[in-house]
Amino acid sequence: MSAITELLDHVSETGYDDLPEAAIAAAKVFILDSIAVGISGSRHPCNPMVKQVAMAWGGAADARVFGTGERLPVPSAVMLNAYQIHNQEFDCVHDRAVVHTLASILPALLAEAERRGGASGKELILALVLGVDVAASIGMAQGAPMRFFRPAMCGALGATAALSKLANFDRATLHNALGIMYSHLSGTMQAHIEGTPTVALQVGLNARAAATAFDLARAGFVGPKDILEGPYGYFALFDGQPNWARVSGSLGREFQIARMSHKPFPTGRACHGGIDGVMTLLAQHRFSAADVERVRVLVPPLVVRLVGRPAVQGMNVGYAKLCMGYSVATALITGHVGIEDFDADNLADPARLALAQRVEVLDNGIPDENALGPQSVEVDLRDGRTLRIEVPAVLGHPDRPFVRERQVEKFDACLRSAPFHIGAAQRDELLATLDDLENVPDVRRILDLTTAQV
Repeated sequence: MSAITELLDHVSETGYDDLPEAAIAAAKVFILDSIAVGISGSRHPCNPMVKQVAMAWGGAADARVFGTGERLPVPSAVMLNAYQIHNQEFDCVHDRAVVHTLASILPALLAEAERRGGASGKELILALVLGVDVAASIGMAQGAPMRFFRPAMCGALGATAALSKLANFDRATLHNALGIMYSHLSGTMQAHIEGTPTVALQVGLNARAAATAFDLARAGFVGPKDILEGPYGYFALFDGQPNWARVSGSLGREFQIARMSHKPFPTGRACHGGIDGVMTLLAQHRFSAADVERVRVLVPPLVVRLVGRPAVQGMNVGYAKLCMGYSVATALITGHVGIEDFDADNLADPARLALAQRVEVLDNGIPDENALGPQSVEVDLRDGRTLRIEVPAVLGHPDRPFVRERQVEKFDACLRSAPFHIGAAQRDELLATLDDLENVPDVRRILDLTTAQV
């Protein structure tokens, strides 16, 4: 059976009652996480520019923006909300696939729910779970090093599948929608290498394209069909060295939403092993940043490519979030890495920069070109000691998950960081609504509760 056939069958034939409790629970957890991160994302310095452009496009104002509640056409709202979820590098990720699935899928589903006059919590959960399966499965099939920006591309294919499920598309229309979305795919690793805000915008643009592909398929437009394994399909052109066999057969048995990882820190996920390692060593050995001579973080080759860049004076927010040296230095100096650590005054801190420049990121020889772990950390102290720790599973990974207390701490930190106030009663109702999502009759209530009250 071809890859696209398996995915089409899975999306078309799976109902809510087929979902295990673990998948439903994980969907609720990561929807909560993504909503909070999306609200916090409204603080990003580039957000006003993106919003200004989106609002100038005009059209039917059917959907709302996280946090501020401005009404925009569905494609524009999807683009801006997806951008807000990803623009601080704080959104959940599927480590094995290297795909930020919810950044594209959740905004698309909420915008369509608003446009069509509502959707139940169960409908949202089912569509999201299946969209994550599509996005993560395509990502996991890849074997070659990333050249194109996989999080945006796979996320948009997942969003298209999710929208199609929400609308109860028949199998043929779903197939057309995915084919049209495939024809929209865009985004390369160049923005990532340079650390520009276009990294997150690529997620937004592809999520917007998912809304466009969905609308065109609903209107009857026909898309290409062999979009994964065809001679000019995704596997041949975008990532290469595919191995669908590692995915085939797992659909419907292992739902990938339960394999998503939290991000404890607002940095590239590839930085998390280094942060986690030095924080653990700090707790175990009670040294200070002033005691540190040098740090080595030994990582798979993908991590070197993603976050091995040098810390440099004048680096921008996006560059710093993808710089292992800056993240590790921040953890050593402050004992944590939080949202405000990437504000301008902290980025200009000469002590952080000096320590960050003494952090080395070294290839540990792992042959897997798409692995984020295992990682290990070595800290040379000025007294001659070298401290070492292995990090086989980074904090937030499903094998080392965030406990509920930490989930709520992150939720609250995101709300506090927003440039507007969400009161305690509204916060409590939002948290309770997301916790009880499967029983929510209309998910438009989520957008009500993410909008700051004047």
